[in-house]
Amino acid sequence: MKLAYQETGEGEAIIILHGLFGSSDNWLSIAKELSSSYKIYLLDQRNHGDSPHTDDFSYAAMAGDLAEFIEEHQIKNPIVMGHSMGGKTVMRFALEHPELLQKLVVVDIAPRHYPPHHQTILAGLKSIDVESLKSRKDADNALGEYIKEPGVRQFLLKNLGRSKQGGYEWKMNLSVIDEKIENVGEATPDTKSFEKPVLFINGATSDYIKKADEEMIHKIFPQAVIRTIKGAGHWVHAEKPVEFVDILTSFISE
Repeated sequence: MKLAYQETGEGEAIIILHGLFGSSDNWLSIAKELSSSYKIYLLDQRNHGDSPHTDDFSYAAMAGDLAEFIEEHQIKNPIVMGHSMGGKTVMRFALEHPELLQKLVVVDIAPRHYPPHHQTILAGLKSIDVESLKSRKDADNALGEYIKEPGVRQFLLKNLGRSKQGGYEWKMNLSVIDEKIENVGEATPDTKSFEKPVLFINGATSDYIKKADEEMIHKIFPQAVIRTIKGAGHWVHAEKPVEFVDILTSFISE
């Protein structure tokens, strides 16, 4: 599958994958900070952003998409980074295609299984009658019945695009994401190991990476190091961008 992407900068390549309900736009500010020293590729994963929609919504497929992208664009020895769902994708990719990358960065996600926990978000998104929607304000009001945090609603409503008919439509494949949401929490297989350098970055107030996860992390990624950023939650790169970039660039230069 040919993924939509954005690119900026020059130098050593860094490929970045967003999380569930996200898109490449979520990482533009980090890309701007890195672009003076690195070539940044921001990808839209399948069923998200401007990439194609498909019924196959699995980490095997998404890891394959990433391998296809690297080979098609002839990117040599990139650093590959993913946040949340994107972190699951890049972990799977590294295990299946270790020859296609030099280092791996996983942002606030562990390789373990996560039970479905996005039901409220999905219910809120499905409550929006996109076909008859008159304005983004109306969509925000509908979503507000389920999600009280304005920042979360703003993030989710980035998925609203204009249709060719002049109305609104979902850019993401909401029906397939809803149907196959259990796939998002799937554990990373632990039957292989990735022997190259790996950095896990997590937020101190997030519970996505716990102390108990470290044994599994080091089993699959023997060279892994874990760095925790104080005062940050799951969106660690958005909440503490300076600290995030410092940790990332130090790891890359080691």
